[in-house]
Formats: sequence, structure tokens, C-alpha cells
Amino acid sequence: MKISRKGFTLVEIMIVVAIIGILAAIAIPNFLKSRQESQMKACIANLKQIEGAQEQILLSGTALTDDGVKEYLKGTLSCPTDKAAYVLTTTPPVCPTPVAGHVLPTTP
Repeated sequence: MKISRKGFTLVEIMIVVAIIGILAAIAIPNFLKSRQESQMKACIANLKQIEGAQEQILLSGTALTDDGVKEYLKGTLSCPTDKAAYVLTTTPPVCPTPVAGHVLPTTP
């Protein structure tokens, strides 16, 4: 009479765990890099919105104030990296977070 055993051997389980570890070692750094890039692009988009609001205020002939800029913005904007609030009256607008790449691109 033959006894059948169901289940996985220790070697099979160790191979599966090793494969999952290798995949995680590849995926996690790529995920972190993608997250940083998306935060940088979101910050630059926020800076462009603030710059557009500042230009609208200056074209209307009124003084550049925080309340004036907030009038032209939809909601409050903050840097996605650490949720720090922007200073709305600096020209050009700058990110309050000292992270590389969070600057408006200069146009020639």
C-alpha cells in the first residue's frame, strides 16, 4: 500500500521565498524612484499654477498678495513631498522643500 503525502517540501518553499525576495529587491527601488519623480512633477505643476495666478494678478494691475494669489488658485497647494505650504508671493515661485529638481524650468 502506497501512502501519498500532500504538500510542499522545504526546498520548494525555500525556492519560492528566494524568488519572491529577488522580485522585491528589483521592484522596491523602482517604485521609490517612480514615487520621487511623480512628487517632483506634481510640485513643478503646482509652481506653474502659482506662477500663472501671479501673472493674472499682475496683469490686472493689483498688488501681489497671498490673498490675491489664493483667489486665482483652486484650493490650497502644498509640496507633495512633505506637505509644506508654498510662499505665494515669491517671484518666481519656489518649493519650500529643499529637494533637488523641485524648481520651475527656465525658458530662454
